[in-house]
Amino acid sequence: MIKVTPGATVGILGGGQLGRMLAMAAVQLGYHTHIYCPDEKNPAEQVTDKISRFDYEDEKALIGFAKAVDVVTYEFENIPVETVNILSRYVTVFPSAEVLQISQDRLHEKKFLNNINVNTAPYAPVSTMNEAIEALKQIGYPAVLKTRRFGYDGKGQAIVRTERDVQRAWQSLNSCEVIVEGFIDFDMEISVLAARGQDGEIKCFDPAENIHKNHILDLSIVPARIDPVLRKQAVEIAHHIVSELNYVGVLAVEFFVSSSDPIFRVNEIAPRVHNSGHWSIEACPTSQFEQHIRAICGLPLGETSLYGRAEMKNLIGDEILDMDIYLKDPDANFHHYGKREARPGRKMGHVTRIFPHILPK
Repeated sequence: MIKVTPGATVGILGGGQLGRMLAMAAVQLGYHTHIYCPDEKNPAEQVTDKISRFDYEDEKALIGFAKAVDVVTYEFENIPVETVNILSRYVTVFPSAEVLQISQDRLHEKKFLNNINVNTAPYAPVSTMNEAIEALKQIGYPAVLKTRRFGYDGKGQAIVRTERDVQRAWQSLNSCEVIVEGFIDFDMEISVLAARGQDGEIKCFDPAENIHKNHILDLSIVPARIDPVLRKQAVEIAHHIVSELNYVGVLAVEFFVSSSDPIFRVNEIAPRVHNSGHWSIEACPTSQFEQHIRAICGLPLGETSLYGRAEMKNLIGDEILDMDIYLKDPDANFHHYGKREARPGRKMGHVTRIFPHILPK
């Protein structure tokens, strides 16, 4: 176990809004931050002590970054595993390269989950369209074709309802590393944020109910409107996953909830703080961002109980232009990510409302 004391520097790979909010949480706990991100004018650079703008494959720059910080984490899972391997020779990185390798490949992720007795949708790896057609004969229609890597917010996947759809779907993915996944007719998607410290302490946040628009998270409601037995089961599964991974930090576990499917299935895991947990900033004594910093720095984990029912609304694209409306609303906790251009589908900010004393019995 490494103890990183206040006054030290936390290195963060990635300069998006998650990196921004991680940096803000680190400062609250007395740390300096150093963002490593190749992108110009990224949201995190507005709130950090130092920024390094180099590619994730630049070994010389990575070594310099590693020697300038005391611990490293990352805000997204699509960085090269080799980047973490290089850094790990000089500084401790959480989560580990092994975790990253599992989570950024849908095939590795599903194999890992099934091996620890966590249910997922039925799946099969394929590398050609003909292999996909053969796999679909076993899995059945409808189904989803997904690229094994670099998929988020609905990208890198296509639904097939009949064999006639396969060619169009295959061509749209433009990849030969694909999995065929059985379609789950779910009623609701929920997520659980689980945090594990270096000493093995685990704390989970309440399950959030996630509502999407155009494949992008629109609204998270906490606690999720599910049966208490299911809520307990979701938390137990998330606890099990971070324990089996020997994980350090915050990890998000997404589930499908279906009244027509007796099996409770995990959709995917994300080895980082997560969009579906932004409500924790106002709704809990410890936010997901502070919890992550606590975990990677070897500090005790914080309390995750709810002050009340919470609703977090993503502000996508032009929705950020309603900023004045939210600022005039006494119940709205408004967050702007500092992005200059409000492009369609781009996450520009979020608003959280807390409803005290409205919690399920």
